[in-house]
Amino acid sequence: MAETDRQVTVRDPDALVKEIERTREDLVRTIDALTDRVSPAHVTRRAAARVREQVSRPEVRRAGGAAAAVIAVGVAIYLWRRRR
Repeated sequence: MAETDRQVTVRDPDALVKEIERTREDLVRTIDALTDRVSPAHVTRRAAARVREQVSRPEVRRAGGAAAAVIAVGVAIYLWRRRR
C-alpha cells in the first residue's frame, strides 16, 4: 500500500516483492562496485598504471633525464666542495 494525496492505493504483493528484490540486487551491485573502486589493491594498480603511462611519454622522459643530470651535477659539486 502506498499513500498518495490521502488516497490509499493497493499494490500487488508479488509486484512489490519483485521490486524489492530488484532494488536489493541494484544495491548489491553498487556496493560491489564501490568496494572494488576503493580496494587498496585496485587503487595501487590504477596508480601504478598511471605512473607507467606518464613515464612512457617522451616529454616526461626528457624531463626525467634533465632532472637526473641536475641532481648528478649537484651531488658532484657538493662532494667537490666537501673535499676542499
